[in-house]
Amino acid sequence: MKCQFCEKPATFHITELTEPAGPQVMHLCEEHAKGFLHKEASPPMTAIASALAKQLSQGSDDLEELDQKECPVCGISFFEFRNSGRLGCPYDYTHFEADLRPLLINVHDKTEHIGKKPTRSAGTADSLARMIGMRREMEEAIEREDYERASEIRDELKAMEDPIAPPANDSDETS
Repeated sequence: MKCQFCEKPATFHITELTEPAGPQVMHLCEEHAKGFLHKEASPPMTAIASALAKQLSQGSDDLEELDQKECPVCGISFFEFRNSGRLGCPYDYTHFEADLRPLLINVHDKTEHIGKKPTRSAGTADSLARMIGMRREMEEAIEREDYERASEIRDELKAMEDPIAPPANDSDETS
């Protein structure tokens, strides 16, 4: 996504929730984000301006190094997370914990979830991370044209996703 004011890639995505008009979204490059800080900010925008100031206070070398950091399970980089606002797998919260903590505190004032939780279990973070790794391994096997291994992984994934399903019957014998 490009900056609203120039052709550079937008690295800051700001959403201000306003009642009558709805959410106001801004996509800014680092240069225009710095310019945004120097403008006279309205009261709701001061919090956003202070969050931007904290982000920009990190050295650009630190930010470049952080952007290169990748999750070993799903392969998402911190740069991809910053651009999309979405993590790739549950393990990302563990892997990027030190980098996400200040962001979570700044946005939510807390680092723990308070509120409703899903009624059905999505599995443990370890099993979900294992499944993501297996899907990645299956895709690599397909790229290598090792279809036998890819089908084995596919069958393992199906068994993990639906542990209640009865085992497949190889014979169609009836008594």
